Amino acid sequence: MKRTVVTTVLICGLALSGTGCGGGGGDSASSAPKEGQALKGQTITVAAVWTGEEQASFKKVLDGFTRKTGAEIQFVSTGDNVSTVIGSKIQGGDAPDVVMVPQVGVVQQFAKSGWLAPLSANVKAAATKNYAQVWQDYGTVEGTFYALYFKASDKSTVWYSPTAFANAGVTPPTTYEQMMADAKTIADSGLSAFAIGGQDGWTLTDWFENIYLSQAGAANYDKLAQHKIPWTDPTVVKSLTTLGELFKQKTLIAGGAEGALRTDFPTSVTQVFGDEPKAAMTYEGDFVSGNITNDLHKKVGTDAKFFAFPSVGGGDAPVVGGGDAAVALKEGKNPSGGMRLLEYLATPEAAGIWAKSGGFLSPNKSLPLSSYSNDTLRQTAKSLIGAGDNVRFDMSDQAPAAFGGTAGTGEWKLLQDFLADPSDPKATAKKLETAAAKAYKD
Repeated sequence: MKRTVVTTVLICGLALSGTGCGGGGGDSASSAPKEGQALKGQTITVAAVWTGEEQASFKKVLDGFTRKTGAEIQFVSTGDNVSTVIGSKIQGGDAPDVVMVPQVGVVQQFAKSGWLAPLSANVKAAATKNYAQVWQDYGTVEGTFYALYFKASDKSTVWYSPTAFANAGVTPPTTYEQMMADAKTIADSGLSAFAIGGQDGWTLTDWFENIYLSQAGAANYDKLAQHKIPWTDPTVVKSLTTLGELFKQKTLIAGGAEGALRTDFPTSVTQVFGDEPKAAMTYEGDFVSGNITNDLHKKVGTDAKFFAFPSVGGGDAPVVGGGDAAVALKEGKNPSGGMRLLEYLATPEAAGIWAKSGGFLSPNKSLPLSSYSNDTLRQTAKSLIGAGDNVRFDMSDQAPAAFGGTAGTGEWKLLQDFLADPSDPKATAKKLETAAAKAYKD
């Protein structure tokens, strides 16, 4: 790759302030558009799932682009069913220019439906400079770069009550085996070790994915995510067995398995950090901090802390991520303006606006950690960026929705059944393979 040429393209393409890339002559500078004027009079439509605080924070980012270019941004909320809403808008001749897509599988669906425009050379160059290769790979479908990941999550964080740990005399573990030993010590002190939101099947897929990534390794994780090995593979049975050892020990789980299956994700956080705690720990992503702060009005770093999901069976500590990617639609009314917005979203400047507001992680490695609003976010961002190409995207989000993303069916339901009865990992693996084969149409 000719990095010198690419860098020049990047500098020119991202000159959103309108300054020239020429040799510096007076005529060249005076003929360039001034800051805030380059796209004045143009409208760019952006669609995303975000509501509430997330939508407000993203609009601050879009306001930054408006200040840079003069473009007017229209925001459209899609709700959770992004593919249906966007498909309807395309058919109705009202396609947005840019869509923020929350799942790898949906990006692939959009690309294979012929809806997406390949990202420009400028966006590619910015991604090469600012992103680990793995994030570029997740935005690539059949060799074409379609999606730029703007917002990320670290789904390898275990949140704990410092008070509960102190009372039990344990400290944050670095191995899964130590975590299980500590869990028994905590249970012996009179408090359940874990709160598990098993009513939401996706929380159980996250448990499995972290164990599997560490125990089976990244290469097998990639194969299983693409269904290139079956769910009956011995590596899957081994990880299910590991997870089942936790599920079997009902004294370690608040309410036991039956109670966990009646507990949704927000309630699992409350069971640890609420006024009447029922457990010492809950496993989920960095977004737990939002529930702690906004719902329970507790202070992260004082009332609640986290440690990285520990290594399992001598493997590397897992880093499972998720994220929202920006894509450009072919049928948008302002494709060139949409691509300019994507160029902006690839910059650390754009990421820094949301980072300052909180509730945000960026896969952009050029964003200084000092941009984040608190130490907890800085720690999770450091973990995410530090993992580099070892980050693996949430496996269930890569799968067809019928297998990895639908309540009451597929992986969600089968892992709920396994939580209720973890006695036969091989039988569960067989059921998972049957459901996966149908969803992947193998």
